[in-house]
Amino acid sequence: MHTSSLQQNILAELDHELANTRRVLERVPFEQADYKPHPKSMSLWQLASHVVNLLAFKTLFVNANSRDFLDPNAPKPGPTPTSHEQLMARFDEYSKTLLDSLHSSDDEKLTKHFQLTRGEQVLMDRPKGAALRIMGLNHSIHHRGQLSVYLRLLDIPVPGLYGPSADEQGAF
Repeated sequence: MHTSSLQQNILAELDHELANTRRVLERVPFEQADYKPHPKSMSLWQLASHVVNLLAFKTLFVNANSRDFLDPNAPKPGPTPTSHEQLMARFDEYSKTLLDSLHSSDDEKLTKHFQLTRGEQVLMDRPKGAALRIMGLNHSIHHRGQLSVYLRLLDIPVPGLYGPSADEQGAF
């Protein structure tokens, strides 16, 4: 009987979601970087950069045991990419780092806890695998969904993520 490990499950899901995220990011037009569908919304470029930078956050869940948002010495993503090429290069770099970290990990490490804090306030305390799933993948999927709405509002064909999109079917 073959059983699948926590690590294998996360890697399989991550492979699928990274491919989908790449397809959305490839369509983000840098020429419309300042676009906002609403005054309270992030700009298109802020949102696309956030989706990419979340990959570094997921890597932190694998490699570290905690992160304090108030720690001035904590790792932070690099400067905001200033071109589509830079955005995609960062996506590729951060994706590879995350996948390498997960491949170097194992189920035992992924069941150890990760704590996210803001000073003394505990924001999250979960097993690393759960943190990856909830604060990592779900968070990224949420923002990728927002990004796909921005594409739709800009009349840019939206890629199908879990089946063909209306653009790919020629519907609507």
